[in-house]
Amino acid sequence: MRVVADRLSLRWYLGYALSEVLPDHSSLTRIRERYGVELFRRFFEAVVEQCVAAGLVWGKELYIDSTDVDANASIDSLQPRFAVEAHLARLFEEKDEDGSDDPGGDSGPTHMPVALTEEARADLAERAADRHDWIGETGRPDRTKTSVPYRRIADFRASSTDPDASPLRPSDRGAHLGYHDHYVVDGGKARIILTVLVTPAEVQDNQPALDLLWRTRFRWKLHPRQVTGDSKYGTVENVVAIEDQRIWAFVPLSKAGQHADVFAEQDFRYDSVADIYHCPGEKVLHFLSQSDVTNRRIYQAPATDCKGCSLREHCTTSPRGRRINRSLDETYLERVRGYHETAAYAKAMRKRKVWVEPLFAEAKDWHGLRRFRLRGLDKVNEAALVIATGQNLKRLLSTQGWGRRPWPGGAAGVLLATVTPAKIGLQ
Repeated sequence: MRVVADRLSLRWYLGYALSEVLPDHSSLTRIRERYGVELFRRFFEAVVEQCVAAGLVWGKELYIDSTDVDANASIDSLQPRFAVEAHLARLFEEKDEDGSDDPGGDSGPTHMPVALTEEARADLAERAADRHDWIGETGRPDRTKTSVPYRRIADFRASSTDPDASPLRPSDRGAHLGYHDHYVVDGGKARIILTVLVTPAEVQDNQPALDLLWRTRFRWKLHPRQVTGDSKYGTVENVVAIEDQRIWAFVPLSKAGQHADVFAEQDFRYDSVADIYHCPGEKVLHFLSQSDVTNRRIYQAPATDCKGCSLREHCTTSPRGRRINRSLDETYLERVRGYHETAAYAKAMRKRKVWVEPLFAEAKDWHGLRRFRLRGLDKVNEAALVIATGQNLKRLLSTQGWGRRPWPGGAAGVLLATVTPAKIGLQ
């Protein structure tokens, strides 16, 4: 609002006369809080609907990626999480007790369809209990469950300034707090952004990927033939889910846990008839056991074969012999590896670099995405939705035309509108 007060061009664009009083800056904050993130999401989707109606959404290819965005909080503000949460609980305890934040009223019927049997209802309830709704939770992770064998810094420490922000990957600027802004972008020439979600930096990109893709598909009734992303999205869970929908998963497979100068699992040849593996030294790895927890079958070579092997230094240092973990969904992974040799996959990888990443660069250079000014997941999601809406609007208006900007309000605008060039001596 300070900038608008000093810039005549912005006053004119917003429709305020030179002598007209501008709203107080606190009005924007209160309006934003009253609207909530859901209204901003509906606003974003209303613009996407216009893009769909204008034929700017192709729908045959989807590109997914994320970018780091700095938070409006210092790394020095990190405190033990229990202390920050206790402080916030005390801060809002009185407001919660008197019910001032309770919207009141019933949110509507929650009955299941009558056609569902009791067994079907129980099955859906069990699936819903195990599933984390990333979009419904506005990108907030479930800290009561963890899918990784280690805990992150954000599980123990939180910022007293912005508790939702978490440490980003260290860079030349050192450690700092931030978020991940996720985009799902249409593969058409207009590059329309179809879905937006901001998560804390601790959330891995592959975790909310399926929620973003399925919301994009069903919200806009799309039937994509391929989904393209980088290696962060190439997990077994994502590949299986995408391929089960008869969509090509054009993603490099994750190489987590693979070491340089050591034979990878793909260097071992599998014999499906005998259910054995042949190592690069032509030794045989037999089936050892199956783990239902990791959804893998384990194969192991005899320790005596590995001890006398000339390739041992490039294979294993374990005294028990080399082991291979074969996923029970290996057929899906082999299918995706087959895509890597095709011209369509190579084209999709080249296209990805110039499709999503320039949108992030545009948002950071021109729309303030380099650093969030607001704090908290709800507010940073609102900011990201407004930025993405602006990017889509530019592409929509460049197709339909920008139209005429209105005159500023007040008598000055009315007076200028009645003055013709001939009356002021212009030819």
